[in-house]
Amino acid sequence: MKRALIAGVAGFALVASLSGCGSSGLSAAEKNALDKQASLYEIDQIERTWHKAASTHDVNLMMTLWAPDATFSLAGTTVRGKAAIRKVFVAAGPFQPQNHWVSDTPAYKIRTTVNADKGTLYFQCHYVDVKTGKVVAVVGADQDVQKIGGKWLITNLAASSPTLSP
Repeated sequence: MKRALIAGVAGFALVASLSGCGSSGLSAAEKNALDKQASLYEIDQIERTWHKAASTHDVNLMMTLWAPDATFSLAGTTVRGKAAIRKVFVAAGPFQPQNHWVSDTPAYKIRTTVNADKGTLYFQCHYVDVKTGKVVAVVGADQDVQKIGGKWLITNLAASSPTLSP
């Protein structure tokens, strides 16, 4: 929650500073740097929304993150399209009604890149059982993302073993 608040304040400060001084006084390099930072922030929201969806069993929210023809590879199987990806999540442990897990990512384990309207995102999902406080699952997610219709969406995800280093 604290991380979300800090990110929100940072995003607000960026918007406020741009609206206060106008973008007409920015050089092309400054505008490109601001655009890149805004894109990195928007891509980071994928991780936040993912964990909110997993923690609340909200498959509909999870599906807002995916491009229509996205692919998802897990345990040697690849599925394509939102309908097939939805089926994977409906059956997944975090979305099972008997599991009361909170999902999060240590901030230092998030890696994001952006190049124009495409980028990459890596994060880990640490699923913690609410009742016991124990980590019940950890998985890595290597993703390709793309800005489609003004929104950053996952176009390809390959589940991976979590990395030990940041």
